[in-house]
Amino acid sequence: MKKMLLILALAMVSFANAQKGTVLVGGNIGFTSEKIEQQGVETKNNSFAFSPKVGYQFTDNWTVGAEFGIATSKGTVLNNETKYNDLRIGAFARYSVPLNDTFSVFADFGAGFQNQNNKSYINDSLATESKADGFYVGVTPALFINMKKGFGLNFSIGGLEYETLSYDTSDTDYSNFNFNFGRTVNIGISKNF
Repeated sequence: MKKMLLILALAMVSFANAQKGTVLVGGNIGFTSEKIEQQGVETKNNSFAFSPKVGYQFTDNWTVGAEFGIATSKGTVLNNETKYNDLRIGAFARYSVPLNDTFSVFADFGAGFQNQNNKSYINDSLATESKADGFYVGVTPALFINMKKGFGLNFSIGGLEYETLSYDTSDTDYSNFNFNFGRTVNIGISKNF
């Protein structure tokens, strides 16, 4: 499992532009596949996530733009199957501080709307379906290492996030505060155009 997490972290790709008056294009992509067999019962879970960003860098330190995210997950246990879809649309602001010619630190501040759709199936028949709408806000600090000819690496080890969801099938309201420093690792590759 640790090897899979490392491969996924290395697969996180971000293309960025760090020059005033230019356009920043970036994003992350991830895939997780898990199989657990316990007491003769097999559980499978597959997840995919994609989150691109587009922004305009109006100073050497500040970039603002739009972010989008989509995530899907499918799990099976015996004859039961669950499907989960998540959609996020929002805005972000990035503040960058160069430390020297090689290293920079930056923080992304993001906020926006989110939508979830969850379905459960028993023997291929729809058992339950729920939809939810809400918002999210978060901050992710990161380190940029300039390699050569505008290529670089981005490293982050988590961040802060607050999210809410209101479900349409019940009076259930969900809110979550997530402080995940050190629990996640993202490695990205950047190119300054």
